[in-house]
Amino acid sequence: MPLTFLTGGARSGKSSVAVRRAERAGAPVVFVATGQAGDAEMAERIALHQAERPPHWSTVEAPLDLADAVAGIGPGHAVIVDCLSLWVSNLMGRGDDQASTLDQAHALGRWAAAYPGQVLVVTNEVGSGIVPMHPVSRDYRDRLGRVNATVARYADLAQLVVAGRTLTLDPLED
Repeated sequence: MPLTFLTGGARSGKSSVAVRRAERAGAPVVFVATGQAGDAEMAERIALHQAERPPHWSTVEAPLDLADAVAGIGPGHAVIVDCLSLWVSNLMGRGDDQASTLDQAHALGRWAAAYPGQVLVVTNEVGSGIVPMHPVSRDYRDRLGRVNATVARYADLAQLVVAGRTLTLDPLED
């Protein structure tokens, strides 16, 4: 099962599920981090995630050029990409348009589907709430939803994580 796609709300347990599955993979683990510590709160969140991971795992920092970063990972690892939500935010902050963002999402999905090892991709599901009032917030919600749908299409297994539990999602029929 090359690509597992894990989505859900904030603090739903997505990262913990990915960490537990990578630990059980029986392969060296590479954690691909997309977050950036732009303030004290984010630095604290990153530190908590780092403490959850075993110290012998490798970490690749990829806040922007995610497809290029993962392409350099050798075969046979369990790879966790955490998370697409921050990555999309970072791309928007850099000024990437939606078409470029989706092209990069396709590149990530193609890599993950072909990778000779387990890949776990973590993201947030932000489209279940109200329509945001601010245009930037609406753009983020829409863009992340499209990125999630794009990457999930490449997945062998897609799951919604709620309260630390998973629900398997059926693929869309074409």
